[in-house]
Amino acid sequence: MTEAGSTHEPAQVNIARLKAPVDSPQLKDFVDHLDPVNADAEAADGFVRRLKNEEGDATDIPVFDDAWLIIDMSVWRNTDALTAFMHQGRHREMLGRRREWFEQVREAMTALWWVPKGHRPTVGEAEARLLHLRAHGPTPYAFTLRTSFPDGWA
Repeated sequence: MTEAGSTHEPAQVNIARLKAPVDSPQLKDFVDHLDPVNADAEAADGFVRRLKNEEGDATDIPVFDDAWLIIDMSVWRNTDALTAFMHQGRHREMLGRRREWFEQVREAMTALWWVPKGHRPTVGEAEARLLHLRAHGPTPYAFTLRTSFPDGWA
């Protein structure tokens, strides 16, 4: 959680390996819920910004040069706001159904890190943070909600 007057905000990246193409019947419910869940995020207390293309979507933004991976990346005012959003409403419902749409993987697919206020993290930054987390576990450079570091460490 950031302190009042902080100069940094937490960025988060979450990638997932699809079980089927985005336009397949198997992923229809997931795709149909993307816009409402993203609208919920944008209306959530503490939301700052999210990665999206000109259509307001991120499902076609490449990550790790793997067409079966999709990315979600956002910036929040603090980790409490991110946690609150993740565990309520439509997002919580979609989390409960993730095994229908995404492969289970053993490596870290989610990472957090501190960015200066106003900074727009890139996919390259997110990839580097995930790779670091996978190689070194949680550190001030890349961490998880379970093992986080205070603002200003990185």
